[in-house]
Amino acid sequence: MQVTMQDAVAAHNRPNVNATASFFCTATGVYASTFPPVPLPADPSLSLVPHLFARLPRSRPSAPALLDAATNEAVSRADLRHLVSSLAAGLTRRLGLRAGDIVLLVLPNSVVFPIAFLAVLAAGGVATTMNPCSTPAEIAARVRETSPAIVLVNPGNAGKISQLSVPVVLVPESFNDGAPEFAQFRALLDPSAAAAPPAVGQDDAAAILFSSGTSGRSKGVVLTHRNLIATGELFVRFEASQYPQPACDNVYLAALPMFHIYGLALFAVGLLSLGSTVVVMKRFDAAAAINAISRFKVTHFPLVPPIMAAMVSAARTAALPLDSLLQVSSGAAPPSDKLIRDFVKAFPHVDFIQGYGMTESAAVATRGFNTLKQKKYASVGLLAPNMHARIVDQETGCCLPPDSCGELWLHGPAIMKGYLNVEDACLTMDGWLRTGDIAYFDLDGYLYIVGRLKEVIKYKGFQIAPADLEAVLIEHPEILDVAVTSADDEEAGEIPVAFVVRKAGSSLSCTQVMKHVANQVKELLNLTTGPCEVVVQVSAYKKVRKVVFVESIPRSAAGKVLRRLLKDSLRDDVASSTCNSNRRSRL
Repeated sequence: MQVTMQDAVAAHNRPNVNATASFFCTATGVYASTFPPVPLPADPSLSLVPHLFARLPRSRPSAPALLDAATNEAVSRADLRHLVSSLAAGLTRRLGLRAGDIVLLVLPNSVVFPIAFLAVLAAGGVATTMNPCSTPAEIAARVRETSPAIVLVNPGNAGKISQLSVPVVLVPESFNDGAPEFAQFRALLDPSAAAAPPAVGQDDAAAILFSSGTSGRSKGVVLTHRNLIATGELFVRFEASQYPQPACDNVYLAALPMFHIYGLALFAVGLLSLGSTVVVMKRFDAAAAINAISRFKVTHFPLVPPIMAAMVSAARTAALPLDSLLQVSSGAAPPSDKLIRDFVKAFPHVDFIQGYGMTESAAVATRGFNTLKQKKYASVGLLAPNMHARIVDQETGCCLPPDSCGELWLHGPAIMKGYLNVEDACLTMDGWLRTGDIAYFDLDGYLYIVGRLKEVIKYKGFQIAPADLEAVLIEHPEILDVAVTSADDEEAGEIPVAFVVRKAGSSLSCTQVMKHVANQVKELLNLTTGPCEVVVQVSAYKKVRKVVFVESIPRSAAGKVLRRLLKDSLRDDVASSTCNSNRRSRL
């Protein structure tokens, strides 16, 4: 028998009235971390980079902070300090970057990415990142929304920005690249271009990272220096403290994208302050990852469920020992129970944990915590130090005790300042973040995510706002109305499903609908030599994977799409007509 989210909520909303928990206050309905509070810097004039460098171990200055998995290029701890300071000075002296100016980074993973990000902040700028696979239309929209003073971009994406009126600097993937096209970047690294520290403090904006939030189109999450300092201290340092060896001896494999909060928090902020070594992969490949783990003696591997699945498959034929690997942590999307079982079986010596966080919480919320006696693989873990939570009943607004399901609310020093140019009810007046996720705490303080209220679709760890796909679909001349929601998928986590109302007399097919969206994500050819035939509106992973034709889209009196009813119709399999795309198609 299939258990729906409503069944799960009903089953868990039967609290044990005799249960008491030291981490839950019945008077306020607030859950506290089971770990002692961590002191955070009080100086309001402190910014992230000085804090990071103050925390970075000064012993072994030649130890690698960053390593390129493909080329073996190393950036030492001493290099890290020098390169960040030099690039920050160059951005200020040579390009005129001022405190508060926004810099857009459209860059793939590389040893240069964290240094470029930190240099922008050290110069007093505000960094905003973007998927390097973004289309010209998406980049143009981001430029309009953020008005960057500078764009740092790799050569492969330069053509997408050529028509925009914004200064562009080409950034290499290696500091050893002497190609003429990177002459301007190399000039910015001139150590003689010293600059005075900017007047930037903890409450000033440090980064704008885009997220679909709890509903609607993507919004810019404004994170302050205080938020990112908390990320390093409460998320990364907290996780590293779970093991006996010093954090500076840990080696992390960076296959997650650094433009996303998950990868950014780890590889461009927290781990660098710990002195850990970050081994950078430009893109994930299972065979290359196994080789890198063996060659560099990787101890920690943060990943997402699709990478988990690839590692399980690769483990069946891998000949290289992975004895160095101590921990694998999964985030961004929930893995299935089967995938967790398969992974633990394939890597029995590895401590597998899940974590939970949002862009809006600067990746801070919970981390898995296993002991010899207790391994709760299905949980996303315990609240991080200094973080508080509520479980709120959606109908009554009451705070619920352990073993009760409701919407998860978060509060703490990592919670965002707000959205860029947008007011959203997900952030209350007293600083509580309404996550939109349905969850419960067990009697030991472990958090479990049951489902989501929010509309964002998590496809292979990527966030897809339904409104983005709806905007493309509604442009089709034979589509009268459309709504996009998600369906559960074993491989991808969730897939986008389009509910389509055809115009009278139309014979539009499922395949034609999916092709209409796919045509918007074709790779651009000859970007710098000629016009493109297709106006590209969405990235390659934002494809419709299933189509359902309906007579009408259910909406509330206010016109809001009732996506819950659409999802229920998928579960009940009462759709009038459906068809599937190839779920295994490459992005």
